[in-house]
Amino acid sequence: MSKTDAPIPADTAKSSTPRTSTPRTSAAPAAATAKAIPLTGMALGIDVGGTGVKAAMVDLATAELVTSRIREDTPQPSEPAAVIETVASVVGRVLAEHAPVEHLAIGIGLPGAIKYGIMKTAANLDKGWVDFDATTTLSEKLGTPVHVINDADAAGMAELAYGEAKGYDGTTILLTIGTGIGSALISEGRLVPNTEFGHLLMHDQAAETLVGGVARERRGLKWKEWASEFNEYLAMLEFFTWPDRIILGGGVSKRSAKYWKYLKANADLVKARYLNTSGIIGAAYAAGLAAHAEAARTPAARTPAARRPAARRSTATKKRG
Repeated sequence: MSKTDAPIPADTAKSSTPRTSTPRTSAAPAAATAKAIPLTGMALGIDVGGTGVKAAMVDLATAELVTSRIREDTPQPSEPAAVIETVASVVGRVLAEHAPVEHLAIGIGLPGAIKYGIMKTAANLDKGWVDFDATTTLSEKLGTPVHVINDADAAGMAELAYGEAKGYDGTTILLTIGTGIGSALISEGRLVPNTEFGHLLMHDQAAETLVGGVARERRGLKWKEWASEFNEYLAMLEFFTWPDRIILGGGVSKRSAKYWKYLKANADLVKARYLNTSGIIGAAYAAGLAAHAEAARTPAARTPAARRPAARRSTATKKRG
């Protein structure tokens, strides 16, 4: 792979599509919600969680990891400055394994809602991430534009571009069942970002506190008992969203043989294709898609509405002090 293999549509890989050196971040939501298209080239994906920070280089044509999957523990306390240092460390280790890529797209999945590149919530991370300008700070630290996305949405992008949601019409929901329950909503081939279906109320509690992976262990539920309660959660989710397909991923899905036969849903219920690597693959793909969208954007398309988020990011930066 040459140094100039930045992400471009697969069907124009041999064309003279111009590349851009302008920032290609998640400053606007359009790239994340764009319809998935085949891409070629390389991108670097990073998955930040409450216990670990993982990263690898991804071949966007195949979703194959072309470097080692580098992992380091998430620092505790998980304050922004400490986590960003860990991100820089894993990125450096990944880049050491691969030849340089010109205009390398970098995507980072973070456990919280992302609005215009700013963290609005912080699940399993220090509360200092709330209203934190993740896009600007990470881009400055890594010395290149970075695309920031919710971690469950990143997993959803992996399934949308390469997995069980690829080419699937209608409404699809991905649930990542692990420490809690993350969710990604896909409608007619487009991601609807920042859903928090794990926080739907179930018996006056957030559903993930009752039927998440850690909750099952804490409550001492056998798999059949857990599946019965999880079915109640699925029924509630179906009542509100009427999905055509539900994809189950996350750590609990690795043990599906113990409970799958007990699950019931009106929607088509399938296992996620990507498990431990879904966040990395999806973050890399989202960054590649954002890079393509930025390269295709014309000056006339940059409306005042598209520039508004810059002021909001500036405000968030000042708020950090």
